[in-house]
Amino acid sequence: MLVACLGLAMSLPVVRPPAVPLVVHDPYLSVWSPYDRLTDGWPVHWTGVANGMAMLLRVDGKPYRVCGPAPREAPPMAQFGLEVRPTTTEYRFEEAGVRLILRFVTPTLPKNLDVLSRPITYVVFEVASADGRPHDVAAYLDLSGEWCVDDPSKRVAWGRLRLGDVEALHMGPADQKPLNRAGDQVRIDWGYAYLAASRRDGWDTVVASDRLTRGEFVRTGRLPDSDDTDFPRSAAADWPMLAAAVSFGEVSANPVAKVAMIGYDDIESIEYFGRRLKAYWRRDGGTFGELLKTAHAEYPSLAERCAAFDRDLIGQLEAAGGPNYAAIASLAYRQSIAAHKLVADIDGRPLMFSKENNSNGCVATVDVTYPASPLYLLVNPELLRAQIEPILDYASFPRWKWDFAPHDLGTYPLANGQVYGGGERTEENQMPVEESGNMLAMVEAYLARGGDLEFVRRHQGTLRKWADYLVRNGLDPAEQLCTDDFAGHLARNANLSVKAIMGIAAYGATAARLGLADEARRYRAVAQDYSAKWRALATDGDRTVLAFGTTGTWSQKYNLVWDRLLGFGLFHADVAAREVAAYKRLLGKYGLPLDNRAGYTKLDWIFWSAALAEGRADQDAILAPCYVWLNETPSRVPLTDWYETGDGRYLHFRARSVVGGLFMPALKAAMIRR
Repeated sequence: MLVACLGLAMSLPVVRPPAVPLVVHDPYLSVWSPYDRLTDGWPVHWTGVANGMAMLLRVDGKPYRVCGPAPREAPPMAQFGLEVRPTTTEYRFEEAGVRLILRFVTPTLPKNLDVLSRPITYVVFEVASADGRPHDVAAYLDLSGEWCVDDPSKRVAWGRLRLGDVEALHMGPADQKPLNRAGDQVRIDWGYAYLAASRRDGWDTVVASDRLTRGEFVRTGRLPDSDDTDFPRSAAADWPMLAAAVSFGEVSANPVAKVAMIGYDDIESIEYFGRRLKAYWRRDGGTFGELLKTAHAEYPSLAERCAAFDRDLIGQLEAAGGPNYAAIASLAYRQSIAAHKLVADIDGRPLMFSKENNSNGCVATVDVTYPASPLYLLVNPELLRAQIEPILDYASFPRWKWDFAPHDLGTYPLANGQVYGGGERTEENQMPVEESGNMLAMVEAYLARGGDLEFVRRHQGTLRKWADYLVRNGLDPAEQLCTDDFAGHLARNANLSVKAIMGIAAYGATAARLGLADEARRYRAVAQDYSAKWRALATDGDRTVLAFGTTGTWSQKYNLVWDRLLGFGLFHADVAAREVAAYKRLLGKYGLPLDNRAGYTKLDWIFWSAALAEGRADQDAILAPCYVWLNETPSRVPLTDWYETGDGRYLHFRARSVVGGLFMPALKAAMIRR
């Protein structure tokens, strides 16, 4: 059953990703290869710390490295291809007359929340003779204890489960304390890493030191006979490995595939106002062993569904922006999802919590959800609801005493109340206009994409309060932070004013859906009045200013995109047209700067700004430098969203969910077509 060849190759253009997604599920299980070749170094967690994983292929008795820089006695197999699709990363190798296609298949299927929330990646070795002659082939895979501890000096323990014909090895910290720490640049310190494979398919498994497991496979093509029982011990003490090996026997020109599974059981995932919540797949009480059995049995159908999903999504992306756009958005897909954790509340509701990776570690940040929202609005709006519902609930608690929307719910994975700025204590360093406008726009966009009106009706009072705040404070904002807070405070922010106008209009549209006709007309009238005043305040020759009253300045007005997508029609078409024309003149080597103050940019906002273009030619012109940047940036990290447009170097922010914003052109195509 697991040896079927699916022939999944597609035709995305060749790219050199800054980092390649391998096993990418959530902020703790997020492993990448930041190299041109998979054998150039160890895979790393998104934080940059090694997560040891070695793969070997033995051809006619000679070993070759496929993943990782060791063992040195095995030379690297020649890698000749790489393609990153939304759910699948595929490497291609050829050496000694044998072709290997190595796939990392992560079923991030957005409309199947049970499957989406499973922390399991399939590793597929597909081999065939490339020279017309038969060859004897075997494969090897291992994982280190670095996957399950923040510091490899910590002690780990291990064991195995026999699940029918599936053999599952596991390793975790000897001292298990789920949810015992919070922060940004940290890795998990609880739960269990798993490596599982089917004995029926010929896999053998063992837990032993790296020198024994890899050494025996290099010498004989087999594994040591027995597990190491010297535990608990430091993950770095003689490096105990979860290891699996399989013989293909004699292979011909007909491809044969063998599949193993890498998974992670985090036991408990999120603390939400004192409630310890588990991953969504676990809401009915299933064990990880049961999940592995189910995942093993479902691999053939899931592989076909992943292939179909990838073809469909890539087709949408190519139609909206061409093959280069499809390639960079495909790279962003798993990254955005994996910066979240999908859990079930005590009543079974799906809740999806983001983490501000490489930023401040906040959980459920509104101005992280907002730029990422195009992906979720495109592929399943209910995933956006799962992100905004905790914010709406929090804002209804007496402890949130402000008339504007919160910024966050805490520090990941502890969602127990806002920690940013003044938190629940003061208005200092809050983002009142930013977050209120974000929430109102996202709620209306969710409804425009077919969302649940009754869910929104329950929160109508909160939404109206935020809209009223924007009416009072949004047209000409006082000095405050916005989502681009790394650039500092700014008064009279013209782009923030656009956001306020979009938020007021969005609430008016939502009120109309709720049958509140008078209210809808009132907020619509305010938005119309403010849009005319905005144009008078913001226009400076052939473009618009960064802040009202500052001539000779400019900034990206990415918030304008909702005027067309949500059908508000508040701004004449020439406003967006003049912006786009200015952006084309202001492009740097690797993209459009955020504004006139510096040469850096935000990758997500470039794609929003490009979506302001009426035609494909202008959109493509704005996006073209981003594709060049993708291939040339010297910073080998998961997609950064903050980099220099002059030299392409990463400044900060990597592996963040906001790259879901790269799907804005595709969302625009989907919404306007409708």
